[in-house]
Amino acid sequence: MLRLLVPLAGLAALLRAATIPQRSFGIDYNCDCFVKDGRPFRYISGSIHYSRVPRYYWKDRLLKMKMAGLDAIQTYVPWNYHEPQVDMYDFSGDKDLEYFLQLANDTGLLVILRAGPYICAEWDMGGLPAWLLEKKSIVLRSSDSDYLAAVEKWMGVLLPKMRPHLYQNGGSIIMVQVENEYGSYFACDYDYLRSLLKLFRQYLGDEVVLFTTDGASRFHLKCGALQGLYATVDFAPGGNVTAAFLAQRGSEPTGPLVNSEFYTGWLDHWGHRHSVVPAQTIAKTLNEILALGANVNLYMFIGGTNFAYWNGANMPYMPQPTSYDYDAPLSEAGDLTEKYFALREVIGMYKQLPEGLIPPTTPKFAYGKVRLQKVGTVVEALDRLAPAGPVKSTYPLTFVQLKQYFGFVLYRTTLQNCTEPTQLSSPLNGVHDRAYVSVDGASGVLERDKSLMINITGKAGTNLDILVENMGRVNFGRYNNDFKGLVSNLTLNQDILVEWEIYPLDIDGAVNHDINSHLDRQRSVGNPLGYEAPTFYTGRLSIPGGIPDLPQDYVKFPGWTKGQIWINGFNLGRYWPARGPQLTLYVPRNILVSSVPNNITVLELEHSPCSTQACEIEFVDKPNINATTQYENYAPQLFVRDIWLNHL
Repeated sequence: MLRLLVPLAGLAALLRAATIPQRSFGIDYNCDCFVKDGRPFRYISGSIHYSRVPRYYWKDRLLKMKMAGLDAIQTYVPWNYHEPQVDMYDFSGDKDLEYFLQLANDTGLLVILRAGPYICAEWDMGGLPAWLLEKKSIVLRSSDSDYLAAVEKWMGVLLPKMRPHLYQNGGSIIMVQVENEYGSYFACDYDYLRSLLKLFRQYLGDEVVLFTTDGASRFHLKCGALQGLYATVDFAPGGNVTAAFLAQRGSEPTGPLVNSEFYTGWLDHWGHRHSVVPAQTIAKTLNEILALGANVNLYMFIGGTNFAYWNGANMPYMPQPTSYDYDAPLSEAGDLTEKYFALREVIGMYKQLPEGLIPPTTPKFAYGKVRLQKVGTVVEALDRLAPAGPVKSTYPLTFVQLKQYFGFVLYRTTLQNCTEPTQLSSPLNGVHDRAYVSVDGASGVLERDKSLMINITGKAGTNLDILVENMGRVNFGRYNNDFKGLVSNLTLNQDILVEWEIYPLDIDGAVNHDINSHLDRQRSVGNPLGYEAPTFYTGRLSIPGGIPDLPQDYVKFPGWTKGQIWINGFNLGRYWPARGPQLTLYVPRNILVSSVPNNITVLELEHSPCSTQACEIEFVDKPNINATTQYENYAPQLFVRDIWLNHL
């Protein structure tokens, strides 16, 4: 009798295990569908980049996405965001990816993880760390041994963190994308894709769905697809949906139809109009996609902000602005829009929408004008900005050679006698990306692709100071090995300038340590007709106490030209109202305080209003990211990258 009890107990355990539903997610090629927990499944997803939304607002944005009827979110992992310097990893605060994934899970949202290593995303260098360029000959996004070694090391950090968050392990991640739009890259290196496939399988196992995404054409899928990675496509509203999915069928004859990037808006560039796509156009095409039973990810559902220096650029060199609003269903500040409700209505035709209240648009408040005071120029603050002193070199060094990956570097040499106007030139277009030239109190600007020469005068022995700004690395195409600084020699009257003192500037560190306490405040004096030397200004914003939940707002720059702004040490990003289209910068509530005055630091690079009008910035309750600009000669075509094809 006792011998029978053991088998019976074992049988009971097996029966109990059989009644527990197993979490699984995969592809059924017979039904042309995904299968979740053994049942056919179609997802409707939306893109949110945790790196572009403050952690403070993650829950609000995710809940709004859930209430729109989405099953899942899609997010990129920017490698350079987490490993800004070699072997220095950061997954804390706004970079706490695992907390973000857990929040999504708690909200009832699945996750489609786009793990890179390259992501594009209109993000600096497409998410690749600039320190990769320390080996100048490295071939990015290829089986180049140095590149692969760095990728393997990074994935050995990232992917083990992701494994517990896979759906079959109790987490929210149902799919993981390998690389991004590789069919648009010149290398077409299948060995590279095979190496990534092996690497992802090594760390994530054999159960998780790995996939690629490329433009919906045979050309893009030729080099972007690989056996073992499920091929998906991306395409815009307003086109032929059936034809787009036929392109996917060329690589995947069976299996689910997937548009991994269905564009709800489009990206912006400085000096061009803000991209706007009508809600009706998107709703119509979304309806067509869902009517086919296809899976879709809405890119973007909320765009967010390129805080600090994180924006990317395209070629011919066009940097993206601080706002990544994208004309998405949720605005940069997380506001509900007409587009949100139009798309929610379409989604409601195909699935039951969640019950409950949609979180309201977050409150805004116009805190008003803040008077700023000049505290000194960059040159006057050099001891504070570059405490280690200059690096001396016969010829200019790039940012990477200086291990200064973002922000600004000051290049200094001394003039021979040029008392008559003499041409300072960058004959090989070697200013990457914008240089603010100061000599004997006079200033001018050199700019990549646009302004390659200016005339200067100065006595023998006078300092020629050139502050070079990294405006954001190229994120798409073959030129993402985008070196910054003076990447080739400058000439003065055709003679090569030599014997440089080069100052890598830690402006963010200085701002966080109260830069104005190290400088004597200066009386505002400037040249109202020309450029001024790059100069710091500071001010304070006092917010009345007793407000339980501080509103967010925007800051605008009447009369200011171009620069960078910090609030309480937080680098809000670049402003450039002289070029547009963005005139206001988004100010999230979490960086403001009411207990003490808020410290504001502005670095104006070209010309302030302080010598001719009020030396003020203004906090307002409405954004303006769609101003007409003097540089605008045409309206760029939406969803088209042909202008960049020569640079693929």
